[in-house]
Amino acid sequence: MNLQKINDLDHDLSKKISFAEQPGLVRSIAVFLGHTGDSWFWAVALLLVWAFAPEAYASWAWVTLLAVVVTAALVLGIKFTIRRQRPAGELGQIYRKTDPHSFPSGHATRAILLGVIALGLAPAWLGILLIIWGPLVGIARIAMGVHYLSDVLAGWVLGAIIGLLVLQFSDLIPVFLL
Repeated sequence: MNLQKINDLDHDLSKKISFAEQPGLVRSIAVFLGHTGDSWFWAVALLLVWAFAPEAYASWAWVTLLAVVVTAALVLGIKFTIRRQRPAGELGQIYRKTDPHSFPSGHATRAILLGVIALGLAPAWLGILLIIWGPLVGIARIAMGVHYLSDVLAGWVLGAIIGLLVLQFSDLIPVFLL
């Protein structure tokens, strides 16, 4: 199978998953879920947890916030190197204007990253919740028509790898940063 056939298959599968042009409840749910992976939301939430939560949650929030920031820089570097255009469409204009590149999906990367880190450092209930939520964010991004399936799959793999690396080296983060 050549690269063009793989690309065509990716576009076809992504189009079948997309609900962007079909107003209704499913599209509204996809838009909501897609936005729950926004970086600004997680940055604010993690800063608030770090500042006001008990120490067990605060240390998880700080490690996670650092991972989210580093991951965002890495994802942007990859996006601006590859420069794959987002799928055509009207939904998600803020993403299309502020970040016209789609590969890999930053939302999918961040969602899986959050779940993996939570499974290792946060209370079990939070890890389980985020691991269930993470794939839904990626699927929602395809359903919104702002990503291709391969963007999301690459984001999931990247998020899992970075999350596992964070867990491996989280004890090296200086105590004074926590």
